Amino acid sequence: MGERGKFDEQEIKEKLTEILAQCEQDRSRLIPVLQQTQETFGYLPAEAIGAIASHLGMADVQVYGVASFYNHFRFIPLGKNPIQMCLGTACHMVGGPLVLEALERALGINVGGITEDGEFSLDRVACIGCCGLAPVMVISDKIYPKCTSTKVDEALVNLKMKADESAKMEADADGSAAEQASSLKD
Repeated sequence: MGERGKFDEQEIKEKLTEILAQCEQDRSRLIPVLQQTQETFGYLPAEAIGAIASHLGMADVQVYGVASFYNHFRFIPLGKNPIQMCLGTACHMVGGPLVLEALERALGINVGGITEDGEFSLDRVACIGCCGLAPVMVISDKIYPKCTSTKVDEALVNLKMKADESAKMEADADGSAAEQASSLKD
């Protein structure tokens, strides 16, 4: 099974078959099926829209229309480190839009996007509920209060360093495993 958000076409097809096998062929089941699909994949793959539509006897555009109406549904996977920038009233009034622009520049993506390496995704939210700490961003469930563009850069540099360290450790572990396997053959 693929890592959440990283499935090949065959895995998507197999998982969709499992999901749809448990679902009545009734239009009233559309939102629960979309929810279960997103829970399984972390987003709604394009292949899912057509399969769900066919199963429920609907047009693809009808399923897409419902899914795109609700903010809950995503059409691209989340990054390993999802970033949410609050643009509620308090955050908006004290510089939230400027912080969001700094995030977009630093990551090289727009709101709703994901970095090429899959490390970060960026979303704007209406309110995080930390108005006294405005402007606020959340990265992987960690709250960053009173954000500025400088704090954005600091947070991202730290996260990128951690990601690089993790990747190096994984590469070292893979190399060690390969060496051990090679020495066992000798």
